[in-house]
Amino acid sequence: MGPFTEQKQNERAESIQKLLDTNPQISDYMKAVWKKHLISLATNEDEYLARVKQVYSLLKPKYRGWISYE
Repeated sequence: MGPFTEQKQNERAESIQKLLDTNPQISDYMKAVWKKHLISLATNEDEYLARVKQVYSLLKPKYRGWISYE
């Protein structure tokens, strides 16, 4: 996960939409999974950073002195 950019989020949305539009053999289950990903893309930096914190705060540092996001 890198810094938030609206352009990158738009690229991700376009890629997912292209996948859904050009793959008729994809199962209904996988369509639902990809649609959920498409709908849940972060739309602003605050939402994006909250998700980054949520993901990385669950990781336990392997070594002392590592930054913790708790």
